Amino acid sequence: MALVFEPVASSAPADLFRSDVACFVGFVGRRAGRPLPDALRAQLDAGGWVTGPWARPAAQVEDLLDVPLALDSWHLFDRFYDWDRRAVDPAGTRRCASYLGAAVRSFFARGGRRAIVVRVGDPWPVQQDSATRAAQRAARLARLLPMGPLSAPFAPHEPASWRGAQHLYGLPQASLLLLPDLPDLCAGLPPPPDTARALAPLPEGFAPCDIEQPQERDTALLRVPAPRLDAAGYQQWRVALNSVRGFLARHRRSATLLAAMPLPEAGTRSAAGVHAQSELLAYLQQAGVLAGSTLEDTAQGRPAEALSQFAWPWLRTRAAAGDLPQGLEPADGVLAGLVAQGAVALGTHRSVAGDRSLARLRDVGGGEPVPAWGLAPDSPSALLARRVCLFAPQAEGWALQSDVSASALDPWRFGGASRLLATLLQAAQRAGDTAVFEPNGPALWARLRGTLEELLAGFWQAGAFGGATREQAFSVRCDRSTMTQADLDAGRIHAVLQVRPAMAIEQITVVLQLGHAASVDALAQEMT
Repeated sequence: MALVFEPVASSAPADLFRSDVACFVGFVGRRAGRPLPDALRAQLDAGGWVTGPWARPAAQVEDLLDVPLALDSWHLFDRFYDWDRRAVDPAGTRRCASYLGAAVRSFFARGGRRAIVVRVGDPWPVQQDSATRAAQRAARLARLLPMGPLSAPFAPHEPASWRGAQHLYGLPQASLLLLPDLPDLCAGLPPPPDTARALAPLPEGFAPCDIEQPQERDTALLRVPAPRLDAAGYQQWRVALNSVRGFLARHRRSATLLAAMPLPEAGTRSAAGVHAQSELLAYLQQAGVLAGSTLEDTAQGRPAEALSQFAWPWLRTRAAAGDLPQGLEPADGVLAGLVAQGAVALGTHRSVAGDRSLARLRDVGGGEPVPAWGLAPDSPSALLARRVCLFAPQAEGWALQSDVSASALDPWRFGGASRLLATLLQAAQRAGDTAVFEPNGPALWARLRGTLEELLAGFWQAGAFGGATREQAFSVRCDRSTMTQADLDAGRIHAVLQVRPAMAIEQITVVLQLGHAASVDALAQEMT
């Protein structure tokens, strides 16, 4: 008699008030011979992907292609996605892990509890001729990010047309967006394996107990270089990032992009001669990846750079040592797990770099490159940590040293404050959903003002805002002083929220608009 254990596939409804849900979009295989259970199929049906006006073809649904699937455990992901069988060579004689699979693995291992996966296709081989890679790159980027200048305009009310990262628009429960394949898609053809290179030692320490660890090291795979970008690759990566941040700014300002900073090729320099390997911050600034934001950039809400957090460097984890090229793992999945666990354990407004129980990484034994830490405030690593979430070694092992957004503006630089405002916007938008079709007048204004004050009081009691009293911590205005006659004639309501994040230096003002055809929409968040 044989016993077969099937993981329980949760079909619980989405909790729209969570701030720890991560959406992973990218290339990963589908496990053969694993039909979808009824619970997961019912989840897709509830989203309109099985039946209804925007239903996908049955074969596409069964293949989990371009449909968002919410999973509450690593074991469910492992069962239905062929994440660990990416071809190393075009013939497929050797296999390794996909970067999306490695990111989801690290997310759950670090404390993440719910991941939404949008599979856009199978990954391409690690070692592939340059002509094939160049011919496929544009098409693959379009499947991942169908939001560039050559793509069709995004249609928010046409889910049948959504592809790749556009699915985030219909996932209000997702607060984090990850695109783990982006550095690999922008990289050139990796050099051949270096058989003479010494292998890095296997990281020591504790490993997550719910993730199966490799029994033996694939030494041949460890000699396969990780993807690296030259100057043209960084420009392509920057264009892709800007398209994503533009999409978030227009359609999902309450979400945050978590992205791994790509590794530079040896000798990569900017047009002004700045070396990417030794002067990464200056190189990123000159390449336009980390531009200098101004207060004017916040006229339409969170500045675009505050909508993203970058993770650096690539990490040598125990799991990656057995199934990723060069044994290196992009750090975006690790960062996402820490942020998600911090949102549950500490609150989304807290820094995940300030809690030792969260930030310590016991299974990380190295990085590429290894940042210096504990130096002068003006050292290269310390300056980089002001714009990038930096993992670095310390006396007790590797840990997350900084939790920051990519913004150059001080009030938006702290990662907790930026995520707090994203969560606030998400909650405020939901609070206004019930008022969309009500008569626009003083009664509605008063009710909406009371709802928002109650919402902010909850944040204040949780320690998200500074100030000894509610009056010092926040204020809400929704009356004729916040609206013009043109707003009233058009059926729009403006609510002005002023909040003082606990870790922010300056006060932040949030202006919310309620239109006649949509729920509460964040119009502006101005530094005052």
